[in-house]
Amino acid sequence: MLKVLVCASGGGTNLQAIIDRIADRTIRNAGIVRVISNNPGAFALERARAAGIPAVCISPKSYETRELFNEALLQGINEAEPDLIVLAGFLVAIPQIVVDAYPGKIINIHPALIPSFCGKGFYGLKVHEKALERGVKVTGATVHFVDGGLDSGPIILQKAVSIPEGITAKELQAKVMHEAEWIILPEAIELIAEGRVQQDGRTTHILPEQEREGQNT
Repeated sequence: MLKVLVCASGGGTNLQAIIDRIADRTIRNAGIVRVISNNPGAFALERARAAGIPAVCISPKSYETRELFNEALLQGINEAEPDLIVLAGFLVAIPQIVVDAYPGKIINIHPALIPSFCGKGFYGLKVHEKALERGVKVTGATVHFVDGGLDSGPIILQKAVSIPEGITAKELQAKVMHEAEWIILPEAIELIAEGRVQQDGRTTHILPEQEREGQNT
């Protein structure tokens, strides 16, 4: 069973999608062992507690320096001994000490088709605002490994979402969540739990189930 730690800063809708997919057995080989938020008012913490999942706030505002916060975050992660860290709307740049401690074991969901509309300043509603400003006809979501850069790690899964005429940024945000984020994030977790995601430098390969089973025999 893959032990998953989820980091979230806000409402926790992606967290809820993971909780729901574990409950209905879409995710069969993983469980959430802890939820961490940087925001004491995050509803993600309430979602976790309602599901019986240990939840804690580790806020940069509680520490005199960023270095102390980084160390506290790493300690909070280490206490749960996770096999996989999932950034589900976590609006904190993951410190290098965490990336170094968990190489190839941190994934993120980004509300666009990387490499479009990603990197510094592209988070939350701003991603969708920029997509509409640019006039693209298709957007989507991407699950990728975290490598220390901003949205620069190897891509695991992507799902496209069409952009209708006249849609607002908030409406597009909801559309991307419903049609892409809540689908591919649980899917990526299950694929990793099954050992079917193979990293190859800057790229990844999804192994067929029979090939994975063959490798384990």
